[in-house]
Amino acid sequence: MIPGNELLFCALGGSGEIGMNVNLYGCKGKWLMVDLGMTFGMNEYPGIDLVFADLEFIENERENLLGIVLTHAHEDHIGAVPYFAEELGVPIYATPFTARLVAAKLEEAGILDRVELIAVDNFDRFEIGPFGIRYVPLAHSIAEGNALLIETPFGRIFHTGDWKLDDEPQIGTPATSEELTEIGDQGVLALVCDSTNVFNPEASGSEGEVYRGLLAEVKRHSGRRVLVTTFASNVARLQTLGEVARKTKRKLCVAGRSLDRIIETGKASGYLKDLPEIVDPETAMDLPRSEVLIVATGGQGEPRAALARISEGNHPIKLESGDVVLFSSRQIPGNEIAIGKIQNRLSDAGIVLVTDRQSPIHVSGHPGRPELETLYGWLRPEILVPVHGEIRHMREQARLGLSSGIPKAVFQKNGDLVRLAPGAPGKFGEVRSGRLILDGDIIAPADGEAMVMRRRIAHNGVVSVAADRHGHVEVAAMGLPLDEDYGAFLEEARRDVAAALGKAKKADHAGRIEAARLAARRAATRWSGKRPQVQVLLLGN
Repeated sequence: MIPGNELLFCALGGSGEIGMNVNLYGCKGKWLMVDLGMTFGMNEYPGIDLVFADLEFIENERENLLGIVLTHAHEDHIGAVPYFAEELGVPIYATPFTARLVAAKLEEAGILDRVELIAVDNFDRFEIGPFGIRYVPLAHSIAEGNALLIETPFGRIFHTGDWKLDDEPQIGTPATSEELTEIGDQGVLALVCDSTNVFNPEASGSEGEVYRGLLAEVKRHSGRRVLVTTFASNVARLQTLGEVARKTKRKLCVAGRSLDRIIETGKASGYLKDLPEIVDPETAMDLPRSEVLIVATGGQGEPRAALARISEGNHPIKLESGDVVLFSSRQIPGNEIAIGKIQNRLSDAGIVLVTDRQSPIHVSGHPGRPELETLYGWLRPEILVPVHGEIRHMREQARLGLSSGIPKAVFQKNGDLVRLAPGAPGKFGEVRSGRLILDGDIIAPADGEAMVMRRRIAHNGVVSVAADRHGHVEVAAMGLPLDEDYGAFLEEARRDVAAALGKAKKADHAGRIEAARLAARRAATRWSGKRPQVQVLLLGN
């Protein structure tokens, strides 16, 4: 679909879920993409690590796509870039810190020389076809979090990206209330806004509060070895922990490759200038327990991250009974079980655990209701378009915006085509949306036959049947709860399949396969209560 003399919006990811943000703006025959993110595999996708938005719609419109503008460097906004950038074949725009992280991803993928990556100074205005764009710095839990002010012939869009209000951000200088009010004074047609924390009745809190909370907590545990786990991308938190180490006269030790990468990128971008000297794990283990502060990845329960390996005892960093682990991060929904396993292992070893429920050692990077209402008042948009949330989050933000005096709110979800101007704003059509999965080295549809089959096998197991023309039948099964009864089940299944094939002698090949499949499945259901997938191989038939 080619946009006409109009201004369109379409989300392919991130509207109806938290993660894999991909947003499109259409105007005068051209499309602009904002962010190209991914999310991590969930239980519904066995064996899958990464999930992407299905880009078929914009891939078919490739000749009309002008560029990709990235708001910030979190994986749910940039993680899909190395998988799709070369195919889309358009320039990618980002601020310097984000551009460095994206460049590292492209280099790792071997395509850095084939993708045009343009680093834009935070305050430079640039034009992409009918779109005039300026980054507007906002506080978030990573360096260079930005909104986009997008100028079009039909009015201006304020696309927030991920944001919060913070008077003590530790890293960067967010736009002031005066600057945001001035943007509102000049007119905002549409506010496209983060919905993640809309149910939070309080403001999200400041990184300055976290600094004071972490400092107090580390001081409270003087005489003990202290480890802090946090999101590697949170440069402000790393700055805070460096200062906490200095104030408590502890050496700083970093465990985790992603932390090393962020620190290197942060320093190259002018951040983390005052970070104290970092010691390696071996040196840290030789120091008195009261003289080291360890920062480690893995607070979300990642099995290969540093904290998981430390909890298992197979990492150079060793924790002993009485040592302390501070969880300076929130639990991402879906990670509770994995985090709980690590916490239980640590607790069983006598290690003291402290989370943000016990101490003010973490704040969210997304706005609560008071912050949303404040931004509405500064910008005074004509239209609110909630994004970056599940359905319940976006519906609630639409209600909040209307009750706060915004004249119109447009609820949309992935695949909805929304016309913002001219005329009354609203949905007028749909395009293909969905999910893709990275399965090994292959990107495939999340609803494809392979994933459907794998899910069924994971839930119900699999039975294999082989039979020859002489009536010899072999049956094998995997994943059925039949340890003690396995032999008896196989024997009965063989008899049932042989009998079914005997009755189906006059059927064609497909009919005989179906008869054997049903017989084996009925036997498995009788014995286990499961309805497994059944594969049948007829030899010489």
